[in-house]
Amino acid sequence: MEAVGYAAVNRKALLLFLFLPLATMARLASAAPHTMRLDYYHTGNASEERFSLDRVVLEPLEWPGQPERALDDTNLGKYFFEVVDRKTNRVLYSRGFASIYGEWETTGEAKEIHRTFHESLRFPAPPDPVQIVLKKRDAKNAFREIWTALVEPKGMFVDPSPPESPGPLLAIQKSGEPSEKVDFLILGDGYTVSERSKFEKDARRLAEILFSYVPFKERRADFNVWGLCPPSAESGISRPSTGIHRRSRVGATYDAFGSERYVLTFENRAFREVASFAPYEFVEILTNTRTYGGGGIFGLYSTVAADSLWSPYVFVHEFGHHFAGLADEYYTSDVAYEPAAGRVEPWEWNVTALLDPAQLKWKDLVAPGTPIPTPWPKEAFEKQAKEIQARRRKIRAENRPEEEMDALFKEQRVLETKLLATGPHAGRVGAFEGAMYEARGYFRPQVDCVMFTRDEVPFCAVCRRALARVMDLYAGGSGSHGSSAKPSAVKSASSPKTAAAEPSRAVTAPTQSAKESARSE
Repeated sequence: MEAVGYAAVNRKALLLFLFLPLATMARLASAAPHTMRLDYYHTGNASEERFSLDRVVLEPLEWPGQPERALDDTNLGKYFFEVVDRKTNRVLYSRGFASIYGEWETTGEAKEIHRTFHESLRFPAPPDPVQIVLKKRDAKNAFREIWTALVEPKGMFVDPSPPESPGPLLAIQKSGEPSEKVDFLILGDGYTVSERSKFEKDARRLAEILFSYVPFKERRADFNVWGLCPPSAESGISRPSTGIHRRSRVGATYDAFGSERYVLTFENRAFREVASFAPYEFVEILTNTRTYGGGGIFGLYSTVAADSLWSPYVFVHEFGHHFAGLADEYYTSDVAYEPAAGRVEPWEWNVTALLDPAQLKWKDLVAPGTPIPTPWPKEAFEKQAKEIQARRRKIRAENRPEEEMDALFKEQRVLETKLLATGPHAGRVGAFEGAMYEARGYFRPQVDCVMFTRDEVPFCAVCRRALARVMDLYAGGSGSHGSSAKPSAVKSASSPKTAAAEPSRAVTAPTQSAKESARSE
């Protein structure tokens, strides 16, 4: 009888399988591959660079991306890599990205010494041998091959051993399967065991801020938001300029490249091992600190000091860098980077060298009759900015309380908001000179934007379009562009598999710009 019953059950299962939709059958027939990661060392100076293989690992989770969107056609990033099948020479996967090395090589230090940075490339694990081809932009911004490595996926040196778990995975918002959504990981650093509940509150608060901005607001259902918070022995992160050093789990630190506000982690292996316990394409490192700061690197991660009064702004601004490669539009703040030697058209979508005004890359958004270049109160703005910067340096030099810096930034926001709201072209798309840390030669699309000031303004029309294009790369199927599916906010999950519109902006006190909010403005 048991054998008969078993056969009957299997006949029913077979009939059920035969009537499954084709898409469902396809998913059942081919399980998602694991995530493979190639770790390597990137060494050099301002004039040369070299690469060497560290290791190849299989991360604990399945690849979170969708196979139909394996190839990157956005033309973003300083670097670009391809995974090429050795047998057919077919490109299986590609992505553009930027790196810490790519920023460091533009600093004065890179002219004096060599340095080495640890980096990673992640891709769906292939069944057969592949060639990893790494490219970099040349002086004319065209991609040129600079390094290649052979990966044998079944080789004895591919490491499948899982790293130490960072703790439970928090599902802040689950809108669908990772393969169908943009998977965004908020990663805590400098939180002790007893501060985990604080991390959860911080992460949920800042996620809500992000989804108050267009286009994230309309596209919220296209995102999953995850949280991980590996416990640190001490509260906070390193701030070398004040003598504070911490061994936090992710390794985030202020003073990157000698810039007091620039927060990065140089511990790439530690960062990747912690992050590997969540499905992710984008990462925000949330530091358990109050001092103003943050950073953002396209395709790597962004950072923000959770308790800063200005964390809402810094969070959104830096995520713009990380998510869509948006350039800094400000130019009056101190940065570690040296001026560009020549003028080529930037690859970033929101800035231009305006080498040919007739070919302005956002000309379809410019209203007829708008002058190019577009006049704005530039001299008055620069005069105000110079005075603010002098007062800011004095506050830092005297190590005065953070409240004084907050008060200065509030004063600056009032002055700039009033000034930039005047003039015949306020709120319109044009080509406004002053961007990418330089007062002359680079132009931004609108007079004010999240990528330009700490003012309570939205992303400009060009930035909104850029952000939406990247969303389409990761979640561009039937569920995008105003999907009616409602995201669910859940408390926790042991496994991710189970468990141009009207401007919108956050009303909470914003925060500041990138390469120096990153570099912090």
